[in-house]
Amino acid sequence: MLAVWAVSTLTMLVLAGLLPDFRLQSSTGESATQIAVTAALGAGVFGLLSSLVWPLLVRALLLVPALVLGLLVFFLNGSLLLLALRINPSGQGEAAPETAVVVAAVMSAVASATGGALAVRDDDAYRRRLYRLADRRRRHADGPPGPVGPGTVFLQLDGVGHDVLEAATAKGLMPTVAAWLGAPAPGTGPVRATHRLTPWRTDWSSQTGASQLGILHGSNHDVPAFRWYEKESREVMVCNRPSGAAELQRRAIERTGDGGLLTVDGASRGNLFSGGADQLALVLSIAARRGKRNRSRAGYFAYFSDPANAVRTALSFAADVLREIAQSTRARLREQRPRVKRGGLYPFIRAFATVVERDVVVAAVIGDMFAGRAAIYADLVAYDEVAHHSGPHSQDADKILERLDRSIALIAQVAEHAPRDYRIVLLSDHGQSPGETFLGRYGLTLGNLVRAGCGLPVPRGAERTHSGAEARSAVRAALRIPEGEGVERHRPDRGSEPVVLASGNLGLVSFPDVPHRMSREEIDARHPALLSTLANHPGIGFVLVRSEAHGGLVLGAHGAEVPLDELSDDHPGPLAGFGPGAADAVRRTHGFPHTADIMVNSWYDPEEGEVLAFEEQIGSHGGLGGCQSRPFLLSPLALSAPVEEKEDLVGAEHVHRVLRRWLREADGPQIPVGAQAPGKGAGNRATDPDEPAPAHPQDPADA
Repeated sequence: MLAVWAVSTLTMLVLAGLLPDFRLQSSTGESATQIAVTAALGAGVFGLLSSLVWPLLVRALLLVPALVLGLLVFFLNGSLLLLALRINPSGQGEAAPETAVVVAAVMSAVASATGGALAVRDDDAYRRRLYRLADRRRRHADGPPGPVGPGTVFLQLDGVGHDVLEAATAKGLMPTVAAWLGAPAPGTGPVRATHRLTPWRTDWSSQTGASQLGILHGSNHDVPAFRWYEKESREVMVCNRPSGAAELQRRAIERTGDGGLLTVDGASRGNLFSGGADQLALVLSIAARRGKRNRSRAGYFAYFSDPANAVRTALSFAADVLREIAQSTRARLREQRPRVKRGGLYPFIRAFATVVERDVVVAAVIGDMFAGRAAIYADLVAYDEVAHHSGPHSQDADKILERLDRSIALIAQVAEHAPRDYRIVLLSDHGQSPGETFLGRYGLTLGNLVRAGCGLPVPRGAERTHSGAEARSAVRAALRIPEGEGVERHRPDRGSEPVVLASGNLGLVSFPDVPHRMSREEIDARHPALLSTLANHPGIGFVLVRSEAHGGLVLGAHGAEVPLDELSDDHPGPLAGFGPGAADAVRRTHGFPHTADIMVNSWYDPEEGEVLAFEEQIGSHGGLGGCQSRPFLLSPLALSAPVEEKEDLVGAEHVHRVLRRWLREADGPQIPVGAQAPGKGAGNRATDPDEPAPAHPQDPADA
């Protein structure tokens, strides 16, 4: 603290010499000693006000959108500095309002960097600080002492496939993860592995909505894609819309009779779904709620209640916006292919995912660990957002992996000082498959191809399909923008025209005027050329329809038609090349009540691992083909193996059962499936405390 105060004093003196509107002396002049005393007192008063008044200001601004609060950081900090100069016991010092904003921002940033540098350079000081934070958490904890068994932290690295993780550790991008797997750092001796790496296979719908719902709530039944049309309500269900996430969570709880993986003493941070946790922050399924009971954004305010956190994150946010502009400009000048547009608001959406959400989620996890919670599940979406637009194997995405590893290292370091032991499990919900867009290769969208097959007029200008990445909805929730504004219309304009939706390289075609799922025979009677147009297009891998004669029917090029029940890994038919388990995945989706009239999976090149996204993404996921269906599970050796040797881990529901077993092994508080904790509703009541999460020296180089 003394070192930070001294650096703040020196910073104030330097700024007073550089800025004409900032003075630490009267107009008649003062001695150097008096100026130094004025600076020291001013820095001390400013620091005291920041620690005492700032949390009260943040609490008073709980109704302000989180990102707006981030912009107010500088102005509020400047106001505190003006107040500090006014009540300075020396009676000297003044600054113009605009200058006060600059001085306060620089002082907070320098203080934060100094504290972080001291913490990194002095392990003993950092350890003492963590112990003090842990003791304070224990003293303020409500209720009886927690269990003595180890807790579990589940960190979801959104979109990081098994292949990407292996390559990142081999290239030295993720030294913390590499060390856990027993790979020594360059120039060091051998290390003992502490974790095991296990790949798993997603369902046909390889995207966060289906995977995380299955992992957290034990069921992703009737989630055929990222978005799909429901004929009975005449609405499009979208996984990352708050209302959609809430409804999917309700359906899963109703189907399983269980609140979720985190029902007892759990915390859910940055996820689409609550998992039944009582402690929630940045959870999309409750983001649509309003009023005092809505704590979905409480994590933002807990984090920003520390002005040093606020300033550091704001500066890192600005730096990442500039970084994205530079990277996209370089890609455009080099005429890099494939490439999608990265202008407009995208640099700000990317910076939100890679900086703001990362910082807030990591700080919330640290707070949960200090509070001794039994099960914590957090989603870090940074890689997924960048890989969509830059490519899963790009240098831009590699930089994000390096930062994620630093976040993992920080959480692992905090675990050493938490009030209980913690086992850290890393996992992903899906991978990503590279490739250019369907529009980029063929000059038309899937929607226009369907219209052509139906004999409907095709617009001259191809309308680009909006990307459905998770970060975009998280930004909307943070800004409290109503979900009905600025997004796609969800009711068809003309009842007889098909509704065509895209989920990565998976397309869905529905006819809204027919109340049931149409059969192949009905489709042929209405649009004789449609199915052959789709199945024989070079950008289409296979098509699934319902047949009155055969049940499920898979269509491929050159007239291939194979009943779904006859397909297997040994006899894949049109699914050849899509990997093991493809037939089972398609068969399961075929049985869902809301499977579209026509399900379309894009072309896939097994040699290059490329697919063709129906959205504007060069790294995509959502269907079958390549690494998108092969995420990972990295678990401590202290836990039992996820599956027996030579057995495959298939489906998000299977992953849920494995994670439940691990929680039982940790002797944490568990309830049987089908039960609920006393006093809980559907496992999604939000009561996140407003206590600020601890500040931490995360990625000081980001700024």
